[in-house]
Amino acid sequence: MRVYHLQLDLQLFAQEKTEKATPRKKREAREKGQVAKSPELPGALILFFTFLAMDTLGGLFEDRLYSLFTVAFNEYMLWDVTLSNVSVIFAQLIVQGIMFVAPILAVALILGVVGNYIQVGFLLTGEPLKMKLNKLNPIQGAKQIFSMRSLVNLIKSILKVIIIGVVVWINLWGAREKLLSLSLMPLEDVFRFAGKLTTKIGVQIGAVLVILAIIDYMYQRYEHNKQLRMSKQEIKDEHKRLEGDPLIKSRIREKQRRMAMMRMMQEVPKADVVITNPTHYAVALQYDATIMEEPRVIAKGVDYIALKIREIAKEHDIITMENRPLARALYERTEIGQSIPVDLFQAVAEVLAYVYKVKGKR
Repeated sequence: MRVYHLQLDLQLFAQEKTEKATPRKKREAREKGQVAKSPELPGALILFFTFLAMDTLGGLFEDRLYSLFTVAFNEYMLWDVTLSNVSVIFAQLIVQGIMFVAPILAVALILGVVGNYIQVGFLLTGEPLKMKLNKLNPIQGAKQIFSMRSLVNLIKSILKVIIIGVVVWINLWGAREKLLSLSLMPLEDVFRFAGKLTTKIGVQIGAVLVILAIIDYMYQRYEHNKQLRMSKQEIKDEHKRLEGDPLIKSRIREKQRRMAMMRMMQEVPKADVVITNPTHYAVALQYDATIMEEPRVIAKGVDYIALKIREIAKEHDIITMENRPLARALYERTEIGQSIPVDLFQAVAEVLAYVYKVKGKR
C-alpha cells in the first residue's frame, strides 16, 4: 500500500507544472497570439506624450487657433451667404482643422504602434480571430469573471481612478485662487490658463498611468510565463517528439548495424586475403591492379565478427594469414571501403606477394 501511494505521489509530482516553458512551447504560444501584453501601455503612452506635445507645442497651437478664429470672425462673417461661399468656408475650415490636429494624431498613431511593438515585437497572426466554441461555455466564462486575473483588473481600475482623482484634486486645489479670479480676467488669459492647467494635469496623469502600465506589463509577463509552465512529463514528451523515442532510435540503429554487417559479409568473398590476430581481429583486403591504386579494406571486425569473417573466408577458399601487429593496425587506422595507410604498404605488399605465390602454386 505504501509503495502504491509513493508511486501515486511521484506521478502527481511529475504532472505538476513547475518547469519553465521550453523555447518550442513559447514559439507555439506566440504563433497562436498568446503573448505577454499590457493593453494599457499604448494608451498610457499616447496620453502622456500627447499632452506633452500639446504642452511643448502650445505656442504653435495657440497661433493656429487664434488665426482660425480671426479669419472666421473678420473675413468669413462679412461674406455673402451663397452656396459657393459656404463651400469655400467649410473647405478652408476643414483644412485648418486637419492641420491643427494632425501633429497630435501623428503622435498618437506612432505611439500606439510603438507601445505594442516594444511588448510583443512584430507579430502577425489570425489565430485569435478564429471562432472557438469553448469561449461560449458559460461555466468557463464564470470562472474567468471570478478569477484572480479579474480581481487584479478590478484593483487596477480602482487604483487608477483614485490616483487620477488625487492628481486632479492636487492641481485644482493648488490653483484655487486663480480659478476663483477667472471671472475678472480677460477671455484670452482664461483660455491660456485653462490650456496650461489641462496640459499639466494630462502630463501628470499620463506619467502615472505609464508607470502603472509598466507594472501591469511585468505582471502580465509573470502570469504568461506561469501559464506556459510545463510539467517534467511534458518536457520529456516534447523531447521525445523532437529527438525521437530513445528505444525506437536504438532499434533503428541496431537494424542499421545489422544491415551494414550483412553488406560487409557479402563483400568478404571478394577479398584476396584475410589478415587475423588470430582470434580477436580479422581484416579482409581486396586488391585489383586494373582498377585500384592501393589495396583497400572491405571488411573488418573483432571477436564474433572476426570469427564470421574467417568462416566465410574458409568457405570461399580465401587465404587467411596471421599477422598480429598488421591486423590490429589495419583495424584501428582504416574504415571499411578505405585504402590502407601509406606506411603499411610494405607490410601489405609482402602479404599479397605471398598470397599470389601460394595461388600460383595451386
